[in-house]
Amino acid sequence: METRTALVTGAAQGLGQEFAVALAGRGYRVAGIDLVPQPETVQRVLDYVELIADVTDEEQIGAALERVIDRFGTLHVLVNNAGVYPESPFEDITPEDWRRIMRVNLEAPFLVTRAALPYLKAAGRGRIVNITSAAVLTAPPTMVAYVSSKAGLIGFTRALASALGPYDVTVNAIAPSMVRTATAERTVGADGGFEHVRAQQAVPRTQKPSDLVSTLLYVVDPGSGFLTGQTLNVAGGSAYL
Repeated sequence: METRTALVTGAAQGLGQEFAVALAGRGYRVAGIDLVPQPETVQRVLDYVELIADVTDEEQIGAALERVIDRFGTLHVLVNNAGVYPESPFEDITPEDWRRIMRVNLEAPFLVTRAALPYLKAAGRGRIVNITSAAVLTAPPTMVAYVSSKAGLIGFTRALASALGPYDVTVNAIAPSMVRTATAERTVGADGGFEHVRAQQAVPRTQKPSDLVSTLLYVVDPGSGFLTGQTLNVAGGSAYL
């Protein structure tokens, strides 16, 4: 039986690291892309392929995918997790800020998926998972650019699912609440951010990366081939679809 393989973007810490560890625990061979070295992920995942690359750079993505295929020979799962989430009043967002957020949160998943797709098709079965956000539903007023980018990612998920269904490649999205990560603690979660979000949830605690693992494993499971084009809202009841 062929060993399944997975690629996770934004794998140095937080959600990406937890996803890489969880997939390895299910028997996947895992590679991860990040802008920075990933020593913690390397320590936690046996036979991990560390890729230092910019997911907004098409050439770097292509080179990273070549390394994955050289090492593993195939690819079955892609998790588009890398993202940025700056908070700012709408009037303070510059065109440069807007383009950067769209480039990382929306264009990068397009570029990575486009590069990975031939290998997913060649494997005979594929799973693409895009990490979006429950903020699309709650619409915080200081995150207009972020919410717009993540709403676009949901549209990308739906349309791509229609395009890739005939190839047994499913495309789904997971929408978390505000997750306690090192980055969130020094940005959106600081100065009462976690408390504000928690107060809007039916589940009265701050979400952890581990809260998303079971959903990811369900979506990528070989038995989930009839699930596609969906956004799974895993946000403690902060909003209901």
